[in-house]
Amino acid sequence: MSKEVQTNSAALQAARDDTISARPVPEGGPERRSSITAEIMERTGIDETMIERLVRTFYDRVQQDTLIGPIFAARIADWEHHIAKLCAFWSSVALMSGRYHGQPMQRHVGLPIGGAHFDRWLDLFEATAVELCPPVAAAHFIERARRIADSLEMGVATQRGQFYRPRHSNRELDLRSLEASGAETSR
Repeated sequence: MSKEVQTNSAALQAARDDTISARPVPEGGPERRSSITAEIMERTGIDETMIERLVRTFYDRVQQDTLIGPIFAARIADWEHHIAKLCAFWSSVALMSGRYHGQPMQRHVGLPIGGAHFDRWLDLFEATAVELCPPVAAAHFIERARRIADSLEMGVATQRGQFYRPRHSNRELDLRSLEASGAETSR
């Protein structure tokens, strides 16, 4: 890899790492987590209310979707319980709140899903985030959703003896195009 590519890759990774903060962060424990969460909330505008609105709207759409809806319908009996768990998951992912305690990979490896399912999940998620969230928040959610899609897709494939490379998180995320898309600027 050329030095220029390495430098660009490092700069891109630094730009994607939203947990780095210029303000002093307490050494460890709950105070550190709280400080990181507060910084992310301040920078992105994301809060628990926005997360719940995004999760509920997105999973309403998932339930209606002809490709991935049946996968969920066959496994989710209590949607309110599932939504609460997903809100905790997205709070942990987006705000680093530590609210979710589970093993999502184990829940997905045995499902009859493949690349088309992950693509559809991500298409619906990105459209919902752009529609409901200010551009900075949408970009924050989308970047993490892409990593999740890659991780789960690769985990499912690995369990089947297949090897997949990341496909989603490598796509360019252009904040300017999100802003131009007409995403809401207030919650």
